[in-house]
Amino acid sequence: MTQAARPPAGWINPLRDERDKRLPRIAGPCGLVVFGVTGDLSRHKLMPAVYDLANRGLLSPSFSLVGFGRRDWDDAQFADFVRGCVEAKARTPFREETFARLAKGMRFVQGAFDEDASFERIADTLRGLDEDRGTGGNYAFYLSVPPKDFPLVFKHLSATGLAHPPEGSWRRAVVEKPFGHDLTSAIELNGVIKEVFDERSIFRIDHYLGKETVQNILALRFANQLFEPIWNAHYVDHVQITMAEDIGLGGRAGYYDGIGAARDVIQNHLLQLLALVAMEEPVSFAANEVTTEKIKVLSAAKLAYPLDETTARGQYARGWQGGQEVCGLLEEEGFASDSTTETFAAITVEVDSRRWAGVPFYLRTGKRLGRRVTEIALVFKRAPHLPFDEAMTEELGQNALVIRVQPDEGITLRFGSKVPGSAMRVRDVNMDFNYGQSFTEASPEAYERLILDVLLGEPSLFPVTDEVELSWKILDPVLDHWGANGAPVQYPSGGWGPKSATEMLARSGRVWRRP
Repeated sequence: MTQAARPPAGWINPLRDERDKRLPRIAGPCGLVVFGVTGDLSRHKLMPAVYDLANRGLLSPSFSLVGFGRRDWDDAQFADFVRGCVEAKARTPFREETFARLAKGMRFVQGAFDEDASFERIADTLRGLDEDRGTGGNYAFYLSVPPKDFPLVFKHLSATGLAHPPEGSWRRAVVEKPFGHDLTSAIELNGVIKEVFDERSIFRIDHYLGKETVQNILALRFANQLFEPIWNAHYVDHVQITMAEDIGLGGRAGYYDGIGAARDVIQNHLLQLLALVAMEEPVSFAANEVTTEKIKVLSAAKLAYPLDETTARGQYARGWQGGQEVCGLLEEEGFASDSTTETFAAITVEVDSRRWAGVPFYLRTGKRLGRRVTEIALVFKRAPHLPFDEAMTEELGQNALVIRVQPDEGITLRFGSKVPGSAMRVRDVNMDFNYGQSFTEASPEAYERLILDVLLGEPSLFPVTDEVELSWKILDPVLDHWGANGAPVQYPSGGWGPKSATEMLARSGRVWRRP
């Protein structure tokens, strides 16, 4: 597709129904340049997501995919690599015609981050794609590389002019977490990126924000009158946000050791979920309006003290999981026998606002726990002055609204109901909404939505600089406290974390939900 083949500016399709909201979500002529294209993230998530977008008709026929790496590949070998990733991991069925069309725009550039000539080769490749494919100078640069390599990549993108689009075109930068390892490093990293790209062109990937169930938090809250009157401290006793994994860290020492569960998950995923749960209604769902409300929440959020009693950390030990005996972290390959990296972290956060004053938000995450699950649970206060004696309600817990983010995506409402029979006995029952049963269309993978939003220039699901830095400001005191107080306690694999996490809630008469 050449430049001349594109419709003129301002052209309107006379056959299009203006009520059809699908067409504006199709990316125009553009390309995606992936640094670190042979890494795990690219193989398991990015390449399949690009194919799935193409298979759904959401990419332009001129879309181009450029891989950058050290391997001595030609374009055909790169296409074979992408094909293998797609056949193994794509969500949608493999269609030969779709892949063949996509492969026409695939290019591979061999090189290293510290070589000027490598980036000149990228620039030459992009100029060739503009001429051959009609990509119009529109490119997103996806840095699927360790943060230590960011400065080098951005320096060369700037020096070669790749970061600076020709008039009428765009250039965008996509960076993966972690966004630094504390507030100071996050400020430095943001400074490096913003020297090259302006804030509107920076997309910080938090894949949890691309999940349908996370986006449904806003629909649940603001499209329904049912929940708004009780979504506050008058009725909510506390909020639990849990991200549990049943896998260990074998083979991931290079990334995880020295980072730990709090930096890896709480600083980004869980504090973002907290912000969506606690935010006020935005004026609109425009990116700046949603971001403004999230920033208000993170600005009002503060740790509950003393940290010895309101936080917990642990490290998984040998135990049983899925019917198999598994080793502890200190026995995993690559981890030192005296490693102090936590694999379980829990903190208590309070939001100092009129709506949430006095409501604790308990955030926890861990490896080698009972099952893989991510959920948000609003646990409500008990009904006052119950006209029931204790025997009637001994099986009744607290009402709860549970948003299941993964893997069984949906919402559960737990409330009390009378048990059939002559006696007045009340126990908990559940009312369930399940995405898979309610909608005929399968939910897209988070990376599909996020990559498409990058190509469309839609930033609403991406944290901005202030959100990143405010999150570190909340978490840093916990990390400093833990760093000064020895090693994390051991907990058996297959359980639900260390005893200190149970005690953390028990001090106020509360208990963790068993997902």
